[in-house]
Amino acid sequence: MFSYNSALMKHKKIHKGEKEFICLQCGKRYRRRIDLAYHVRIHTGEKPFKCLVCGKTFCFKSSLTSHERLHRREKPFGCLECGKNFSQNIHLACHMRIHTGEKPFKCLECGNRFGQSRTLANHMKIHTGEKPFRCLQCGKSFRQTANLSSHMRIHTGEKPFKCLQCGKSFRQRGHLASHVRTHTGEKPFSCLECGKSFSRGSNLARHMQSHRGEKPFKCSHCGKSFCERSKLRTRQQIHPG
Repeated sequence: MFSYNSALMKHKKIHKGEKEFICLQCGKRYRRRIDLAYHVRIHTGEKPFKCLVCGKTFCFKSSLTSHERLHRREKPFGCLECGKNFSQNIHLACHMRIHTGEKPFKCLECGNRFGQSRTLANHMKIHTGEKPFRCLQCGKSFRQTANLSSHMRIHTGEKPFKCLQCGKSFRQRGHLASHVRTHTGEKPFSCLECGKSFSRGSNLARHMQSHRGEKPFKCSHCGKSFCERSKLRTRQQIHPG
């Protein structure tokens, strides 16, 4: 039941799909004036909601509320599959695609599909050749800011990932993970041809070259080729000089 005729008329517009409030900047339409007002902030840059902890500002109160959970370390949205928790519901929704296998974002260039839009955006840089993140030390450029951050540790010498078994430190988390397998003996990368297992994916890739007959490592002295770099080094020791 509706108390006023105006409220009833507004409600009927929902069923009719009427959107009478139009953004003069981009032409997008809305059913409610308040929704248009929120939208206009995207164009004006207005961010009236400010975080009292760090000073960051937001267009919408809901965005501020989500941000404040980071400071309080609240993660109320839990995955029922694996128990991982998130501060925002949208992050949980993205995470769930790992379990469901859903990949709604498709590359129009090569057809590859991705679970997240930002993963697709990063992938597209492969096709465009775009590398917008540049190292100010040596000028090398990267497609992703995470890759630049890892690269910068070469210049700073920082090795934040430490092995709890032996104390050895690494610049990248992936390198630590590979190293830990030397302690555990784990070899998760198996050859489908012969069943041989490896601790690193790169070692499996090199091994697969032997099945395909690939010999990319060529001796500059005698021209003989090898499937592994180590065998090339052994061969080069035979040659004088």
